[in-house]
Amino acid sequence: MQRRKFTAAVGVVGGAWSFVGLASHAHAASLTEFDAATGVRAALERGALAAVGLLGKTDGFLGNPMVRIPLPGFLNDAAKILKATGQQKRLDQLVTAMNRAAEAAMPEAKALLVSTVKAMSVEDALKVVKGGDNSVTQFFAEKTREPLGVKFLPIVTQATEKVSLAAKYNSVASKAAGLGLMKKEDANIEQYVSTRALDGLFLMIGEEERKIRKDPVGTGSAILKKVFGALKQGG
Repeated sequence: MQRRKFTAAVGVVGGAWSFVGLASHAHAASLTEFDAATGVRAALERGALAAVGLLGKTDGFLGNPMVRIPLPGFLNDAAKILKATGQQKRLDQLVTAMNRAAEAAMPEAKALLVSTVKAMSVEDALKVVKGGDNSVTQFFAEKTREPLGVKFLPIVTQATEKVSLAAKYNSVASKAAGLGLMKKEDANIEQYVSTRALDGLFLMIGEEERKIRKDPVGTGSAILKKVFGALKQGG
């Protein structure tokens, strides 16, 4: 690979990455595209593993309001009525089971996320750098959402089958979807939880990546210090 000089720096402007010329920043290190891509790969892998670690433990979903999986739309509203009829405990059990299922599925994501990052081309890496706030989420969603959904579904199914309300959820939700009261994709509890689990994973990866951009030196990684530290100084 030809190591062309990477003559742009990445600065955090309004929460997004943007290219700014290094020429006017004598103190910023000159970087190659290879260095920049290596730094992006390291940041994404670190962020992905951190997100999986946070979500794949007890209360990783249930105890985190950012990603906690609720009953969807119509059923969430209907739950208020059910609670008034003494169904609170059973509803809580269902919501807990949904979130526990998402937590149980997380370890399955680790290998695929890491292999996806390692296979990342220089072009992909620079596309992520040039992208906006959602560039990391978009990259992982495009590359891994479908295969991860396949891996998650049987784990989520096994976990939700333990709760008797899961089958009733599917029955009621199917009728509600037919009446246009909720999205068809939310009418199956296993599919709904798998989708929300993936949404939560990508969201937390984005959160971890923002932490790395904000404080690359604090990561303790040499390549992240070199790339993101220099780019931060140059921004």
